[in-house]
Amino acid sequence: MHELKSLLIKLTHGVSEQDTSEDELSLVKEWLAKKYLTFKNNTYKFNSKYRAGVLGLVQKGTAYLHVIGDNVKDLYIDELGSATEGDLIIAKRILGKRGGASAKITEVVGRQESYGVAYIIEKYGHKSLVDIKTDHPVGAELTPEELENYQLGDVFKIDHQEHRVMEKLGHMDDPKVDEKIVLAQYNKHDEFDEEVLKIARSFPPVDARKYPKRKDLRELPFCTIDPVTAKDFDDAIYWDDANSTLYVAIADVSEYVKPFGALDNEAMYRGFSIYLPHRSIPMLPRQLSETLCSLQPHIDRLAYVFEIKLDKETLEVVNSDVYEAIIHSDRRFNYEEIDNFFDGKLKAKTQEEETIFAALTKLRTITDRLKEKRLKIGFDFHSVEISMELDEETNLLSTKESEETPSHALIEDCMLLANKEAAKMYERGIFRIHEPPSQTKLQTLYQELSAIGMNIEIKSTVKETIETIQKQAREMGIEADVDTLIIRSQMQARYAPLNSGHFGLGFEEYTHFTSPIRRYSDLIVHRLIKAIKKGDTKEGSYVLRNIETLAMMVSEKEREASTVEVEYKARKYARWAKNNLGREFKARVVATDPEFKADLHDEIIGARINITTASDIVLFENVIVRIDKVDIARARIYGAVVGKASDV
Repeated sequence: MHELKSLLIKLTHGVSEQDTSEDELSLVKEWLAKKYLTFKNNTYKFNSKYRAGVLGLVQKGTAYLHVIGDNVKDLYIDELGSATEGDLIIAKRILGKRGGASAKITEVVGRQESYGVAYIIEKYGHKSLVDIKTDHPVGAELTPEELENYQLGDVFKIDHQEHRVMEKLGHMDDPKVDEKIVLAQYNKHDEFDEEVLKIARSFPPVDARKYPKRKDLRELPFCTIDPVTAKDFDDAIYWDDANSTLYVAIADVSEYVKPFGALDNEAMYRGFSIYLPHRSIPMLPRQLSETLCSLQPHIDRLAYVFEIKLDKETLEVVNSDVYEAIIHSDRRFNYEEIDNFFDGKLKAKTQEEETIFAALTKLRTITDRLKEKRLKIGFDFHSVEISMELDEETNLLSTKESEETPSHALIEDCMLLANKEAAKMYERGIFRIHEPPSQTKLQTLYQELSAIGMNIEIKSTVKETIETIQKQAREMGIEADVDTLIIRSQMQARYAPLNSGHFGLGFEEYTHFTSPIRRYSDLIVHRLIKAIKKGDTKEGSYVLRNIETLAMMVSEKEREASTVEVEYKARKYARWAKNNLGREFKARVVATDPEFKADLHDEIIGARINITTASDIVLFENVIVRIDKVDIARARIYGAVVGKASDV
C-alpha cells in the first residue's frame, strides 16, 4: 500500500504516463473514467473537486480526512459509510458550505500501511489482546487456544491493514522488548534482506586508478570530527588558510546507491538511520554505512566535495564549486579530542596532527565569526541533548546532558555553509524549509511567559520580540526553560520541493547535503546536483518528476525516526522509575496546562513525570516529586509534588 499512497501523492501534483507502472496505469484509467482525474498535456492529475487522503481517528461517526500530497487543511467528513480509520480515500470537496472545509467520500481505494503493537492483559477474568497505547481490543484476533498458550504480558506486532497478528515480540517485563516495540510501530527493522546485502557486498574496494575523471584530493590533510561512538563518517573537512578556502568532503553514497533496485528501495523505505542510546539502526547496510562509504582515516574514499572560497573580511562566499573527488582522510578525531586541543590539553604527536591542528585553529576563528554573523539574522536556542547509558540488559544506568562545545560549533558552521551552497544550485528540488510561527502559537507563548512574570514587549519583528524575551530569561536565570517554550511555539522544519526559506536559521535557502549515509533527503540532493552539473536533463528531470512525493515521504520518515528515538528513551525512563517507586527526587515543572508535568533534575535527568497532585506550583518552579505509579505499556510515570526545592 506504500505504492498506492505514493501514486495518490503523485496524482495530486500531476504525473505523466511514462512515470506510471502498469499496475498504477490501470487504476489511473479507472479513476479517469470516473472523472476523479483530468488528463491534459500527457499528465494525469486530480480534478480540482477531488482530494486524496488518509481517514483520521473516527469519533461519533465523523472523521477528518488528512489530505496527502498537499499542505492544506484536513477535510471534515460526516458520512463515513463503511470507511474506517487508516483507509486511503478519494473524496469530493463540498463547496459553498459554511464552516470548515468538508468533503464526502466517493471511494475507499485501499488502506494506509499501518502497524501497531498489542499485548495480553486480563480483562473481566479473561485474557484479552489489547492495543499497547489505548488498552482497547485490537482488530486482530488470537484464537482462544492461542490465547491460552500465551502468557499475560506477551507482546505482539499487529498489521492493521490485514487485521492480523504478525509475530510475538517478547514479554512486557523484558527491557529488551522496548526496542522491538518502538520499531514495530513503524515496521522498522535492523536486518536487511539477502538481496540487498548481496548488492552491498558486491562493490570492490576503492581503487583510484578506476576514477581518472575524479579530482584527486588525497594530498590534502582532511580530518573527520565525530562523536566517540560514531562509525558512519559522513563528512571530512580541510581549511586552506592561504587561499581562504573550505573543503567539505561528503561521502559519495550516490556512486553506490543508484535509483531503482533493491538497495535504493530499502534506503528509501527506511528514509533515515535511527540512533538509540545503545546502537544504531542504519539506513544503508553496514558494509556501506560503516565501511565503503564511511570516510575512514588512512584509506582512499570517494567523496562529493564542496570547495568554498570565502572573503576573509566579509565572510561572504566569493565562489563555490562541487565535484566528485577522491580523498584520503589523515585522521579521525572525536569531539572531546578537538575540545581538549582548543583548551590546550592536547598537543600534536605527529607532523600530520601538527598540520591539521594549525588549520583547525585558523578555521575556528572563521567559524566563530560565521556563527556570530548568522545569529544576527537567525536564532540561538539553547536546547540540551540528554544521552543515556544502558547496561547489557538495556536498563537505564545514568544520564548526561551534552551541550554544544567549540568542536561541535566548528563542524556545524562548516556543514551549514555547504548545505546553503547546495540549496543555491536549483529552484526545484529538496529544500529544508522552516516557516515562521503562526500568530496563534506566538500568542500562546506570550501568555505562558506573562504567567511566570515576564514582561512581553511586542517589537516590530518576531526576531526582535523573541530576542528581548531571551535577554529577560537570561537575567531571570531561566534561559534554557524559556528557549524550550520558544522552540515549542515554532513550526516544524520539513522537506519541500520549493524554497520558502528557513526562519530559525535565518537563511534564504537551505537544504540537507552533508549526511547521505543517514538521510535519504541528502542522497536525493546529491543525485539532483550531479545531474545539473553533468547537464543530464534526463536524470535531473526524473528526480524532479517525483520530487513532491519524495519531499513528503522523507518528511514523514523523519518524524517516524524521531518518534522511535523519543519513545525508546521514554520506555527506559519508565522502567527505571518502576524500580524507584516511592522515592523522592528533585524536578522542574515544565508544563501546567492542560496537565502538570515535571522533568527530573536529579541522579537521573529528563524523565517526564505526570503530576497527579499539585496545588500551588508554577511553571519552571523547582519541586520535589515522589514517584507513585508507572505504566510500563504506555511508558508513563505518575507522581506527586511533595515539596519545593531551591537548588535544582
